[in-house]
Amino acid sequence: MNAGDAQNLVTEDVTVVEGDVATISCRVKNSDDSVIQLLNPNRQTIYFRDFRPLKDSRFQLVNFSNSELRVSLTNVSVSDEGRYFCQLYTDPPQEIYTTITVLVPPRNLVIDIQKEIAVEGEEIELNCTAMASKPATTIRWFKGNKELTGKSDVEEWSDMYTVISQLVLKVGREDDGVPVICLVDHPAVKDLQTQRYLEVMWQKMQLRNEPSPSSLSCCGPMTRWPTADRERKENPLVFTDGDASRERPEPGDGCRVLKNASAEAERPSGPVLVRKTSPRPAGAAVTS
Repeated sequence: MNAGDAQNLVTEDVTVVEGDVATISCRVKNSDDSVIQLLNPNRQTIYFRDFRPLKDSRFQLVNFSNSELRVSLTNVSVSDEGRYFCQLYTDPPQEIYTTITVLVPPRNLVIDIQKEIAVEGEEIELNCTAMASKPATTIRWFKGNKELTGKSDVEEWSDMYTVISQLVLKVGREDDGVPVICLVDHPAVKDLQTQRYLEVMWQKMQLRNEPSPSSLSCCGPMTRWPTADRERKENPLVFTDGDASRERPEPGDGCRVLKNASAEAERPSGPVLVRKTSPRPAGAAVTS
């Protein structure tokens, strides 16, 4: 509340979201029927009693009496910010000001991920950008329900703020299909967030030499490869060397001998990267 000692005028500061309606009230205690007027930050008269000299029709009279002048301002923009003055024509004249503050929610919220598909144990970088807000946005990160800590940079341009938050995350197989959420804390908006789902490959299968030099066996659960190759998408399991002469095993548990693999007998065994087949939603979803 802005009121000086021994003054009869009373008003309050106003905070409003861009595009909404701001209401300015000039109230008089112990009214003696003195004239009340409202001025804008440029000290132009908006209302003198119940008359509006200013041609800006966004200002409308809400209430006028000997004890109050109340005015609304529709479709508020950042340019409307500043001090508005209530004046009371007494002897001596009295003046008091109210400050309008305009909040601007982020224009857009985007997550960029360094790698669409990561390997278990690898560190990946995610960046979340909240564009053109006022004041600057606070960004929070979550992996599933667990909150994580990112590092934010703020860029200011013409009283507007863009915030870029970086998250470095070491992924494991348990992160496959888990959403990483970027959530905004801002006084002009609630529940604004966007998310990306992690895709992780891990070491789960191994090819090993059998006693017979003309065959190999494949042991362990069979799962599909995360690859854009059409042929590999149609088969639950394929080998990375592209040898079309080898028979592909069917999905399942246990061991099976692979024929026509004598050329592979001298190759050292090693891990194969796989990922689980559980479906998950794709892409980012934004809710507000």
